[in-house]
Amino acid sequence: MTPEKSSLHTRNLHRNPYDFDQLISCVPELKHYVFENAYGTTTINFSIPKAVKLLNKALLQHCYNIKNWDIPDSNLCPPIPGRADYVHYIADLLEDRQKQIPVGSSVHGLDIGVGANLVYPLLAYKSYGWKMLGSDINQESLENAQKILDHNADLEPFIQLKKQSDSHFIFKNIIKSNDKFTFSMCNPPFHDSEDSAMKGNIRKTKNINKSKVQKPLLNFGGQQSELWCEGGELAFISKMIEESTLFSSQVLWFTCLVSKKDNLYKLTTLLKKAKAIDFKTIDMAQGQKVSRMLAWSFIPQQDRKSWFL
Repeated sequence: MTPEKSSLHTRNLHRNPYDFDQLISCVPELKHYVFENAYGTTTINFSIPKAVKLLNKALLQHCYNIKNWDIPDSNLCPPIPGRADYVHYIADLLEDRQKQIPVGSSVHGLDIGVGANLVYPLLAYKSYGWKMLGSDINQESLENAQKILDHNADLEPFIQLKKQSDSHFIFKNIIKSNDKFTFSMCNPPFHDSEDSAMKGNIRKTKNINKSKVQKPLLNFGGQQSELWCEGGELAFISKMIEESTLFSSQVLWFTCLVSKKDNLYKLTTLLKKAKAIDFKTIDMAQGQKVSRMLAWSFIPQQDRKSWFL
């Protein structure tokens, strides 16, 4: 039995070891990939793409009642516990002075780069009842996300999808003049080139297997728009900050994951120049990996309560 994953958020449903008997009852095919390792722990090989996808499918069905979740092999396969953490830390950000988290469809979130997996909107709605809009530049990803919604009719009123028609923009074309969002969220492309993304996947697979790997197994693989963009993470988030000033009165909290700690100084400098009223960095630790949520707002403290009415 593995210990509690205490680095995860206290409200994260995945802090305890996976109950593989229950997960296999949801997705029987998963049993072919479950084994007991040298430490006596029941687990899967996380370098096998099919195993990770089936684990995700089982977790989403067992913990969140999401039926028939699936993604193409070419798309990003997200680790569910880490994705859930981001949602829970956003909930902390929205807490009022009485430490009450706003729930229900009065909270309207925007997921930039929703991907084929639709994971953030699914977790946000199932955890807190929030209404979500997911945007993406990739039509095939949006079509797969829509398939997931089609299999879960109860989600349709609360989760919508929208195509970003111009890859030069992030919020423009998505946020209309009369829209108001309680928050935006984004897991940005990390790498600055396809070659960099491929090398990163090789390193990740080596770390998982603790062995030499000549050919990367893309267990976290993905489309180009999911993995890399010109200038990498720093350029993408810098653009996001710049563009957020145009929608400063329409989004209460802008948020984004930041993988590289060295980027924080430049990004916070940009936020100061953009005259953000409030910004903060929140560490999110998942096992050996440490990520960060950068959040910023242009809305004065005294005006924030009205966003939840």
